[in-house]
Amino acid sequence: MIGLVIVSHSEPLAQATVDLARQMAQGEHPPIRIAAGAEGGFGTDAAAIAAALDELADTDGVLVMTDLGSAALSTDLALDLRESTQPVRISDGPLVEGTTAALVRAATGGTLDEVAAEAANALAAKRRDEDEPAAAPPEPEAPTAPDEAAAGSQPEASAEVELINPLGIHSRPAAVLARTAAGYDADIRISNVTEGRGPVNAASLVGLLSLAGAKGHVLRIEATGPDHLVAVEELRRTIADGLGEV
Repeated sequence: MIGLVIVSHSEPLAQATVDLARQMAQGEHPPIRIAAGAEGGFGTDAAAIAAALDELADTDGVLVMTDLGSAALSTDLALDLRESTQPVRISDGPLVEGTTAALVRAATGGTLDEVAAEAANALAAKRRDEDEPAAAPPEPEAPTAPDEAAAGSQPEASAEVELINPLGIHSRPAAVLARTAAGYDADIRISNVTEGRGPVNAASLVGLLSLAGAKGHVLRIEATGPDHLVAVEELRRTIADGLGEV
């Protein structure tokens, strides 16, 4: 599993960031270390960052989240001071949103490249394009399995389902969807049919939040791969049941 190191000039800020991120991911969390503050005050300490990296030496890699520019500079120095050799990436993503997105992706078994990409693109979840016309939602349909013998095609399934939870797809239900999707051997994509957004990777917190799914919107789930049928049905049921909020 990928580990995270949170580097901040303020220890309370770093701890609050981690606490918030952990609230979004149910089940097992990836290992996280905090290297924040300097000598009990504000600042960053390269030696403390190096020690945090060394504590995660047995992970498959480490993503470092930073708050201000000098935190990244301290982390660069820490890479020369550390004794461990696992791959390390320094993210240029936003601290709070990036840490949350990275933690959820790491918890679902994402690679270092995937976790780093989630953190880097975390602000995409805040973007709203109000100029795009909304498509009229079709009637929800049950999972279907197209002809698997079609030339060159993989077995696939799809379903459409209406969001019924009051706040739609915000961070916590998005994390539920991402964790559920990651449990299947399938490439799963979700679209917001009502708003014409997507498809996005169902294991991506950032992607799911970018759908701007609200109560009453219709989502389309599509999957290919060995677990395509069961994955679509489980995600459809999870959404239809209110994503743990109804």
